[in-house]
Amino acid sequence: QVQLVESGGGLVQPGGSLRLSCAASGFIFSNYAMRWYRQAPGKERELVAHISQSGGFTKYLDSVKGRFTISRDNAKNTVYLQMNSLKPEDTAVYYCNAYHSVLTNYWGQGTQVTVSS
Repeated sequence: QVQLVESGGGLVQPGGSLRLSCAASGFIFSNYAMRWYRQAPGKERELVAHISQSGGFTKYLDSVKGRFTISRDNAKNTVYLQMNSLKPEDTAVYYCNAYHSVLTNYWGQGTQVTVSS
């Protein structure tokens, strides 16, 4: 069955870094664009970063440009989100999403990122 398993979340001080990973199985990973979303308490889920099937195209939420980097390893069926210069407003549950179409996309269970001193 389809699985997306996120890891790498945790508690970090402002200015710190974290690297999230999302390991995929149960579908042809290289056929799917991959996305990271986040949802903070009381707020709607928002798209943080997108990477194309080959990894040649990426797009970011304006507030994370220059701080976050999305990448993928199709040989390992894994997508990453490197997060640097973290701010308290980055605190949220981060979700991995495999996107093929509106009707065909899969979600991970989420990983908590907390930025606090």
